[in-house]
Amino acid sequence: MRQIVLDTETTGLEYKLGHRIVEIAAVELCNRQFTGNHFHYYLNPERESDEGALQVHGLTTEFLKDKPRFHEVYKELLNFINDSELIIHNAPFDVGFLNHELGLISLKTLNNYCLSITDTLKLAKEFHPGKRNNLDALCERYSIDNSKRTLHGALLDAELLAEVYLAMTRGQESLLIELEYVEPIQQALGKLDNVNIRIIEATAEEYAQHLMVLENISRESNNNCLWSRLETGNPIDAKSQRRGNLN
Repeated sequence: MRQIVLDTETTGLEYKLGHRIVEIAAVELCNRQFTGNHFHYYLNPERESDEGALQVHGLTTEFLKDKPRFHEVYKELLNFINDSELIIHNAPFDVGFLNHELGLISLKTLNNYCLSITDTLKLAKEFHPGKRNNLDALCERYSIDNSKRTLHGALLDAELLAEVYLAMTRGQESLLIELEYVEPIQQALGKLDNVNIRIIEATAEEYAQHLMVLENISRESNNNCLWSRLETGNPIDAKSQRRGNLN
């Protein structure tokens, strides 16, 4: 399973007011493991950042003026997220900005280029109702070191969010491991088709001893020995099964 954890920084809070993306980053997970592959760009938004946004990410106009525009990196971005599940914290915010940027170059919305989009803020609210569920709070809750996060940065935040997501959904690991080994097991079983398996029958003495053990169990369980019923082929009715559960 390929998952891409994505984050953006912007010039302000509302793309409808003309605000743009100034940084975008994404990290790759495969089968819940970091692969080391990532996508990261600072972008020239061709406008100033609001003062509040600047205090959050610290990316000045001077720093961004020689950086690429979104239309220069979008192909690389879409290739990176192709055939993946996108994982985003407060997804409507980032998706809204990305859809706006894609729209400016006459492209389809983000959901057309990935398999699905998962909002970790929504997940966190379901897991921890009534609690703070921003990235810092989740890092603290799941004992993830965010000491380097003095300012918001898309790449660092994507990496932290990936760790948070893995911690929040840790119970899914067993399912993925099971899926990962289904095919090898099936292959191994397939090889047994051509194997001659020797069946060793019980001797008359061994079978008699087996029946004696069943008789003892049946006597101790008030004639509710499941093995005895299977041995003789008698059906187990609901009444006797309930009586057996009480003993």
